[in-house]
Amino acid sequence: MTTLVLALVAGTVIGLALGALGGGGSVLAVPALIYLLDFSPAAAVTAGLIIVTATSAGALYAHARDGNVAWRTGLLFAAAGVVPAFLAGALAGRLPEVALTTAFAAVAALAALRMLRPSNAGPPERPRPAKAVGAGAGLGAVTGFLGVGGGFLAVPALVSVLGLRMKQAVGTSLLVITVNSLAALTARSGTGGDLRWEVIAPFAGAAILGAWDGKRLATKITGVTLQKAFAFALLAVAALMLVDVIV
Repeated sequence: MTTLVLALVAGTVIGLALGALGGGGSVLAVPALIYLLDFSPAAAVTAGLIIVTATSAGALYAHARDGNVAWRTGLLFAAAGVVPAFLAGALAGRLPEVALTTAFAAVAALAALRMLRPSNAGPPERPRPAKAVGAGAGLGAVTGFLGVGGGFLAVPALVSVLGLRMKQAVGTSLLVITVNSLAALTARSGTGGDLRWEVIAPFAGAAILGAWDGKRLATKITGVTLQKAFAFALLAVAALMLVDVIV
């Protein structure tokens, strides 16, 4: 396959997951850029942030149009992550590529296990400001350090910590991801090396369109089925990255 076709296919898959689940899809962006499109880990993290920011903003518009974004709650949650995202983004640009790849594999495995774990069927907790700030700061740090949106952490946190309904949590997580990704991208400006915009642009465009389709897909396939399928894909990616580091 040509580089352009690979970028379009990868972007579509990531957009579908992000639009349907409100998170998780961006975890595949960096491995796709490294293993399919021959980016260095450092360049892949920066390019991943560009793609995640554009895709999340596009998907956010679709969810906001349907009234599924809690703007005040999302902005407060995102505000707690802006500084950690900025600092982590600056730090990531100075780390060895092996360390970045290993950390990314660990986060991909964590995301997969989180998706496979049965959801808590009980009522959401009463909102706890301190816990919400801690969760928002942690999410921002993950976003800045690894170039992922962190929606797989944001959605459960918004439900259990802030008491949002699932549809609202999915839409609001996209707001949080967009804000954190922008902060991290600002910190990494000039540290990504050769970004190859001829690859990033079609990748991001396909992801944005895929996110719109993912939102519609979520109405036809149960969220549990989508999460399980994506979780197994993430586990495979995590294993591939760890093997690459060891070998």
